[in-house]
Amino acid sequence: MNCLICKEGLYEIGVVTVMLSRGEASVIIKGVPARVCDLCGEYILDDETTKAVLVMANAAFASGAEVEIRRFAA
Repeated sequence: MNCLICKEGLYEIGVVTVMLSRGEASVIIKGVPARVCDLCGEYILDDETTKAVLVMANAAFASGAEVEIRRFAA
């Protein structure tokens, strides 16, 4: 499948770091499995991974942390 952004690259299996922000708070989740464009680095997550990332992020936001770094674990 060609990259949705650059239109030239192809997606390969890899891992990425996802950063999400809500208001003044930020959550960084490292080691997230994704399909990554071999040219521009754009990535896409499957539905199950997206749900897991959002659960982790919501838990971090609920804890009141201003900045939190977590390692992905499905």
